[in-house]
Amino acid sequence: MIEINMKKVYIAFIVILLTAFYFISNARETSIYKNPHVLEKIQDGDIIFQTSESRQCEAVRIATNSKFSHCGIIYEIKGEKYVYEAVQPVKITPLKEWISHGKGNNYLVKRLKNANTLLKPDILEKMKSYGSQFKNKDYDLYFEWSDDKIYCSELVWKIYKNGANIELCKLESLKNFNLNNPKVKAILVERYGNKIPLEEQVVAPSQLVDSPILETVIDTY
Repeated sequence: MIEINMKKVYIAFIVILLTAFYFISNARETSIYKNPHVLEKIQDGDIIFQTSESRQCEAVRIATNSKFSHCGIIYEIKGEKYVYEAVQPVKITPLKEWISHGKGNNYLVKRLKNANTLLKPDILEKMKSYGSQFKNKDYDLYFEWSDDKIYCSELVWKIYKNGANIELCKLESLKNFNLNNPKVKAILVERYGNKIPLEEQVVAPSQLVDSPILETVIDTY
C-alpha cells in the first residue's frame, strides 16, 4: 500500500512539474507577444533596450541609475528582424531570441524622430556597411573608446554617427557616473586595479534611452 501511494505521489509530482513548466513557457511567450502584432511595429534602424542580469550589467544599471543595461540596433534582413549587438563576440541575433534574453522578456524600442525622412534605404545601407567592420569583434570589457573592441551602446552610437552622421547623444567621462556603489567599485577594481580611467569617454544605454532625438515605439515594462 505504501509503495502504491509513493508511486501516486511521484506521478502527481511529475504532472505538477510538467504543468508548471507549461505555464512558465506560455507566460514567457505571452510576455514577448503581449500584442500579437507588436513586433510588426519595429523597423530597420530602431534601437532596442533590455535589462540583463549579469554581475556587470547590474553594475552598469547602478552606475547609470537606469534599469537598462543592454541595447542593440534593429536590422531587417530578407524580411526578418534581427538585433545587431555587441556581446561576445559582436553578432546578429534573431529579434525574438534577443528579447528572450532580457529580464522578464521586457524591452523598450526607440526610434529616431522623423526616421522615415532621415533614414532612407541608402542611409540604412551605409549604417550597416559601416557597422559590418565590428562583426565578430570581441566585446570591450574595459569600455575603451576605440574600434579594436566594442560594447553595446558604443556600437549603436558609432553606427549612427559614422553611418548616418547623426549624434544620438553627447559622450560622457566615466567619472560622471555613480562609481561609489560597492558593486560598481568591485567591477572597476577587478578591471582596472588602481588605475581607473576616469576621463575615458563612454556612452551608456541610459544616455541613448534619454536622447531627445529619439521617441518611444514600444515599451513593455
